[in-house]
Amino acid sequence: MNMRPLTCGLLLLTLTACSVLQPVKDTATQHLLEPLVADRTLTAARPAIAVGRPSLPGYLDSLQLVTRSAGKLMVSKLDLWGEPLDSGISRVIASNLSRLTGSMNIQPVESFTSLDYTTLLELKIAQFEPDAANQMVLQGTWKLQPVTGGEARTHFFRLLIPVPPDPTSLRARVTAMNQALEQLSRQIARSR
Repeated sequence: MNMRPLTCGLLLLTLTACSVLQPVKDTATQHLLEPLVADRTLTAARPAIAVGRPSLPGYLDSLQLVTRSAGKLMVSKLDLWGEPLDSGISRVIASNLSRLTGSMNIQPVESFTSLDYTTLLELKIAQFEPDAANQMVLQGTWKLQPVTGGEARTHFFRLLIPVPPDPTSLRARVTAMNQALEQLSRQIARSR
C-alpha cells in the first residue's frame, strides 16, 4: 500500500484547516462601573452598612449593555459588563459611601463574613438607562434597614444625568451611570 497519497491528503487537509480555522479577534469592550467620590483614608468603624445587591428590571440583568428605544430593547454584542450589573452597583455604592463617611465598614453584603454590620442598604432600581432626551435616568427606591428590627423609611429617587453624544462607543453612557451612582450615594449619606 502506497502511503504517499494518504500523507499528501492529510497534509492538504491540515493546511486547509489552518487557513480556514483562524482565530477570531474578540472586539468586545468590557465596561466596569467606578466610584467617583474622591479616595480618602478610611479610619472610622461606623457606620457599619452592608450594601445589598439591588433588584433590577429583568432586561437590565444581562452581561450585554441593553438600550431601550421606542419600546424596543437593543442588546449590544460589542459592549459587555465586566461583572454582573447588580454586583457593580453595590460595589460602587459601597465604595462611594465609605469615602463619603470615612467608614471602613461599608461593603457589599457578600464581603461581610459575619453579621458585623448594623444596617442593610436595600436598593430597588426601576430604571437605569438613557431616555429619549439622552439623559441617564436612575430611578428607584432605597432604604437603610436596621438589622435589629423595625421598618425603615423608603426613599424614592429619580436622578437625571446628561449623556454626551459619543458615536464610537458606550463609554459616555457608563460615565453617566457612574455620575448617577455618585449622586445617589451622596443622597444616602446625607440622610443618615
